[in-house]
Amino acid sequence: MNHPQTPRLRPSVLIIIAATLLWAVAAVPFALMTGNTEFVIYLGVTFILMAVVGAVHRAVNLTTPALACLSLWGLLHMVGGLMPVPATWPIAGDIRVFYSLWLWPINITGDGQPDWLKYDQVVHAYGFAITTWVCWQGLAAALKRCHTASRQGAVCESELALQTEQSPRPTLGLMVLVTAAGMGFGAANEVIEFMTTLVANTNVGGYVNTGWDLVFNAVGATTAAVLIYVLGRN
Repeated sequence: MNHPQTPRLRPSVLIIIAATLLWAVAAVPFALMTGNTEFVIYLGVTFILMAVVGAVHRAVNLTTPALACLSLWGLLHMVGGLMPVPATWPIAGDIRVFYSLWLWPINITGDGQPDWLKYDQVVHAYGFAITTWVCWQGLAAALKRCHTASRQGAVCESELALQTEQSPRPTLGLMVLVTAAGMGFGAANEVIEFMTTLVANTNVGGYVNTGWDLVFNAVGATTAAVLIYVLGRN
């Protein structure tokens, strides 16, 4: 999971860009034809996020697997909101799309209603695990630049930047930081979902759904941080 010194527009990255544009452009007419106002808005947000990822990649040089995982996350999001599920499959609510699908419809809160495990929850955990990984790559790149500046005579306050010429090793403190960052981005996602409910009919769900979304965001971010810590120190 170290930050690579390879060209930003290497062939593998160009393939990921092409694949991402393919599913994003294909989703536009599908959302319009189905009258899914919610996902028309989300598609606009998605194209903005693509530009943000491009800017981050230009600054950080994200790894090819991270970029591929981000693209897959976007595709899973489009499938979740736009693709219908068969009438016999268990769902939450009345909108038959993958985001409503119960993968494991059991109740763990005691209210008699299924609350575990939805497609939506799995995508939340996956997405903010990847976000946490990207935050780590950004932090590692910043610390490395700080170390380079310190060797050139500039002032560098962080002792962490002096760990290695290549990339800082993950420490407990750094992992807490990137976990918090991943969860923060997850909370921002919930804000966007809330704002969407104010302007369109949505399949976002209520307070309990938001709570579970935050739980699975935390699960994903923590899992990513643990993996980064374990693999980065071996």
